[in-house]
Amino acid sequence: MDKQMLSKVSAYLDEKQEEMISVLEEVVNIESCVREPDNVRRAAVKFKELFEAAGMKCEVVEVGGNRGPSLLGVLGEERKGKPVVFSGHMDTVIDTGTYKPPVFRREGNKAYGPGVLDMKGGIVISLYVIKALNEAGYNERPLKIIYSGDEEIFHLNSTGGEVFKKAAGAACSFNMETSLIDNTVCYGRKGRTETLVKVTGVEAHSGNDFERGRNAITEMAHKIIEIHALTNLAKGTTVTCATIQGGTITNSVPKECVLGGDCRFETMDEMEIFKKKFAEVCSKIFIEGTKTEFEYQSEAPPYECTEQVMRFWEFMRDTAKECGYEELKGKKLGGASDASLIQNAGVPVVCSMGIKGEWNHTTREYALLDSMSPRGKLIAAVILNLNKFDN
Repeated sequence: MDKQMLSKVSAYLDEKQEEMISVLEEVVNIESCVREPDNVRRAAVKFKELFEAAGMKCEVVEVGGNRGPSLLGVLGEERKGKPVVFSGHMDTVIDTGTYKPPVFRREGNKAYGPGVLDMKGGIVISLYVIKALNEAGYNERPLKIIYSGDEEIFHLNSTGGEVFKKAAGAACSFNMETSLIDNTVCYGRKGRTETLVKVTGVEAHSGNDFERGRNAITEMAHKIIEIHALTNLAKGTTVTCATIQGGTITNSVPKECVLGGDCRFETMDEMEIFKKKFAEVCSKIFIEGTKTEFEYQSEAPPYECTEQVMRFWEFMRDTAKECGYEELKGKKLGGASDASLIQNAGVPVVCSMGIKGEWNHTTREYALLDSMSPRGKLIAAVILNLNKFDN
């Protein structure tokens, strides 16, 4: 590792701490809810401007499906080493207007606002790592960014997931998602399948024609018990029957019932096992005369805790120790992320490399501002040490 270059990078990041916070304020104030593609596009254009000012060649890529675009960028494309990729997303989950403007709020070391933690703070860290490496004269590997505009609905009906294939051939990727406050990063995430089940029965007067009715809610109740039983905690598989709608009035046998559900799994094999069993449950008929249909509305593959991932995670942990940084911890998490798509491109990736904080996906979301520079230093140290990893 070039310790002299790391020293320059570290000094730059410390010097630019308040500037990083100012940029974070600016991008958080550009609200970019995933359900509002035009607002996501505004955020993408702003990030493009920021990364281009850092010397990157960038493009905003439309992904269709009325979704927010992705942002791709590269610096030093001509460099001989394998690239380093920064990945993640620009979209958030909170509807525009939920916060009174200006939406960014700072209270001491904490910053609040939609996406301040999940995950605009992480994008800003990546921007300043790139700027710091530039300032220090780094020229060994291409530096790339892949930031999505529709991760929070996992690229449903869009090609947003396809852009992560462009990570192929990279030495490694830092997925700049939410980091935990105890300095824990993520080396495995569950995948997710969103399910929809619809039962159709026969509507009838509940007093005069009870026997001729076929109760869709009762049929669904039998199925819910069996669907819930597909949970296998020993394998890390959880099944949640989450939403239900059925019936119109109390004195009529209900004709329809619709169930929305969520399944989480640690491996693709477990996902296939779940799907097979789920289909078997849905094919069962408990009340003759009812009909059941089902579909998978969206899917996110798991980010599996593979040998490749663990080797990269351990290399990061050892680099942190070598540099005298705070002990780096690691764990598996239940929420999905685009780290799975980076992994599918054959690239070693560690997730949750962004700013530290809590309560993402809520209006209590906050980020710890003093975690930006230390996390940037760790990432830079890993990049400067990479010849020990991929040679």
